[in-house]
Amino acid sequence: MLKVFIDRLLTTIPALIGVVVVSFLLTRVLPGDTAAYFAGPAATKEAVEQVRQKLGLDKPVPEQFVRYVKDLSAGDLGKSLTTGQPVLADLKARLPASAELTLFGLILSLIIAVPLGIIAAVRQGSWIDHICRAVATAGVSLPVFFSGLLLVYVFYFILQWSPAPLGRLDVFASAPDQVTGFYLLDSLIALDMETFRASLAQLILPGVTLAIFALAPIARITRASMLAALSAEFVRTAKASGLSPRRVIMTYAFRNAMLPVVTTLGMVFSFLLGANVLVEKVFAWPGVGSYAVEALIASDFAPVQGFVLTMAILYIVLNLMIDMTYRLIDPRIRSGA
Repeated sequence: MLKVFIDRLLTTIPALIGVVVVSFLLTRVLPGDTAAYFAGPAATKEAVEQVRQKLGLDKPVPEQFVRYVKDLSAGDLGKSLTTGQPVLADLKARLPASAELTLFGLILSLIIAVPLGIIAAVRQGSWIDHICRAVATAGVSLPVFFSGLLLVYVFYFILQWSPAPLGRLDVFASAPDQVTGFYLLDSLIALDMETFRASLAQLILPGVTLAIFALAPIARITRASMLAALSAEFVRTAKASGLSPRRVIMTYAFRNAMLPVVTTLGMVFSFLLGANVLVEKVFAWPGVGSYAVEALIASDFAPVQGFVLTMAILYIVLNLMIDMTYRLIDPRIRSGA
């Protein structure tokens, strides 16, 4: 297992190199002049040129890339011109917010989509099956920002059940002592139930927005995988052996249907990382997505490059975890490896 993990890890090195090169080049061809933006609208050409020299943007692109790679190898992602802080420090401060939101949405979608897909496959053609199809269609059709704005309009503006969509906590609550960076976990560790309720209230609407986005592919692939497994010969043999329907469905059918579901989870998680950018802007969520958008508007290269590199690393780690999970679920893969 360790050898397989190392082999898979080595194959990710070319992908990381490609991400570094592409993110660097893309930030250099984006419209806008960083030096002119930070020099100010009233700055003279000489002042803009001084800012450009200070940022090193007057150097040839190959020389800028070599300098960027040297700094990157030393763990330096650069300095954000908009916040005045090192990019690595900004990402460390904001990444827990994005991770908490993404995981909450993913777990919520799993709790709903997997049982829905199983029941829809077992009771094919029933009203639950039709609901599963409708949910899958709606989740694919509705843009994530539209779902978020609709939830805000209904539950905050009309019904007033939800607090204002302005970050992770309302103005009357204070952040818990940081242990994990996840407000829900940190407030539970501190036994601060008031902060827990406040952070959960702020998290529900953006989490449900992401869950709606993730529901469709998970429910659809769960239903399709279960239908294929239930029609397999080993399931018919298990039924003929007199095993209980629950055991046949959960022990035999669902376990064999898990591999496509796990694969879909990896894809959905990567989609959620992208959808996070829009959701964070809608709900004023202080995560890495909104951080990258603000930096992009300001033509601030370093945060954008740091964001892309961070997302690429997360995606690679996720793929490695999925690859290892395959070997835990299916013994045939372990024996083949």
